[in-house]
Amino acid sequence: MGPADATPQESRPAFYALKPGGWHDYVTLLHVPYTAWHLAYVVVGGCLVAGVAWGRLALTVLAFVLAMGIGAHALDELRGRPLQTTIPSRVLVALAVLSVTAACGIGIAVALETTLWLLPLVALGAFLVPAYNLELLGGRVHTDLAFALAWGAFPVVTAFVAQASAIHAEAILAAVWATLLSLAQRRLSIQVRRVRRGAGVSAEERRLADAPESALKLLAASTVAVAAALVALRL
Repeated sequence: MGPADATPQESRPAFYALKPGGWHDYVTLLHVPYTAWHLAYVVVGGCLVAGVAWGRLALTVLAFVLAMGIGAHALDELRGRPLQTTIPSRVLVALAVLSVTAACGIGIAVALETTLWLLPLVALGAFLVPAYNLELLGGRVHTDLAFALAWGAFPVVTAFVAQASAIHAEAILAAVWATLLSLAQRRLSIQVRRVRRGAGVSAEERRLADAPESALKLLAASTVAVAAALVALRL
């Protein structure tokens, strides 16, 4: 592939962004590699117990697909169009409202079946999606640490509580792991986004961004691999 072929790819707002327009925009909106990364935290949290209730874990994963994979990303795109999609704003709002509402419904149903301790977590998740992605409260929830706790620790803890109806040391340790890994993701992705979405970025800056972007791809794949290994262990 020659330099002329590389230009369109480099101008994409994210390495996973498809050619804009139509259904491509909806696939791009899902941030598939990053969504899979954070769903892996859900699986890790759910598989920390010896006897996994697989149906319950599947519902927990589905709730996070809806709230985070669709709802959070729809609101993120609504605020500033970072992925440069052409999805109408009213559609983004509808996607966010419907997906987060459905996720909360799943969470409440699981809580009524297992433990009411899940209800505060459901409420927290419903708050975090708009608070973080719309930068509410003056952006106080839109920080590196808030990202790591909301999209790293929170999925692990929620999935564990849904299985164990309690919080144990192993869940706390796993939440710390997910927080630290999410912090690394945040630090790397900020640099990559600045290059991909910034105006007047030099060729040298683009070249230097290749390493952190490759690291992000590897970290996403490795986190999914850890989750898959835990699933294999529990089956």
